[in-house]
Amino acid sequence: MSPVRRVADLATLLELPGVVEELELGSTLGVCALHGGGLERATEVVAREVADRTGASYYGVVQPEGSRHHLSSTRFDTAASSRLADFLGRVETVVSIHGYGRDDDFFAVLLGGTNRTFAHHLAGHLRGTLSDDYRVVDDLAEMPRRLRGVHPRNPVNRPRHGGVQVELPPGIRWNLDSHDWSDRDGTPRAPQLDDLIDGLAAGVTGWGDGTRGG
Repeated sequence: MSPVRRVADLATLLELPGVVEELELGSTLGVCALHGGGLERATEVVAREVADRTGASYYGVVQPEGSRHHLSSTRFDTAASSRLADFLGRVETVVSIHGYGRDDDFFAVLLGGTNRTFAHHLAGHLRGTLSDDYRVVDDLAEMPRRLRGVHPRNPVNRPRHGGVQVELPPGIRWNLDSHDWSDRDGTPRAPQLDDLIDGLAAGVTGWGDGTRGG
């Protein structure tokens, strides 16, 4: 796997060859994947399908195969992207899908972000769909500080009601039988990723259109 390269700003990221910015406006609840494609594998797959199944708005930045350029979520500036501005101007609550990797934990799904009521709501649905192999963590104190997603400049927290940052471990995004990332170049989607999408879609549907406060 190629090393991660830092980029200075969103404009630079969007100018890189093969990087695609996606936007579909729907309800006032939004689902996004800021580091999709080659960087945080399968995150845009999750965000796109949850939005499609629930009628939510969707925003994604998808890097091509082999591209591993990282821009901190706090540096996603609407001045550099009319699509991001349109997304954040539309939504009142956000679910932001990310991927993380830790050598000591491959099976914990972390629910950060500033809308803690929504985080606990989604956690309940995920515990109902994921197998016992996965832990759903919705207590900020139990998460690594850098994965809590509570910075006010993070897009997940900018709308009126804030949102939930969902950090997905490798174990849920990897297809063990196919020895590859789910949905990569025709790789079948791992069953646990379908379970995750089912839980998130049910939680988003149960929450409504994003107008509920947190």
